[in-house]
Amino acid sequence: MKKAEDNDEIKSLASLDRMIHEPARLMIIAVLFVIEQADFTFLMAQTGLSWGNLSSHMSKLEEAGYIEVEKSFVKRRPHTMLRLTQMGRSSFMEYRRSMNQILNGLPD
Repeated sequence: MKKAEDNDEIKSLASLDRMIHEPARLMIIAVLFVIEQADFTFLMAQTGLSWGNLSSHMSKLEEAGYIEVEKSFVKRRPHTMLRLTQMGRSSFMEYRRSMNQILNGLPD
């Protein structure tokens, strides 16, 4: 029987992209991966995150270059649109590949 510390799949967990691996950011990126763009209110509804939480994680993803944020006004109200950058899309696809490899390598 193989020991857990000898399992390469478990060791590879440490190499996962931590910017994406955090649950709130993973939800944001997963939603943006399947749609072209989303506004702030839609993302709040889809993720269940509060305004402050979503705003904080949105800023971190933007600083990392994973999302683009476009702020404008619609009928004098602020309107924020978010979309994945090419880097964000590529990073998420690599994250998915890594997670699948890790999970598929674990015994049942």
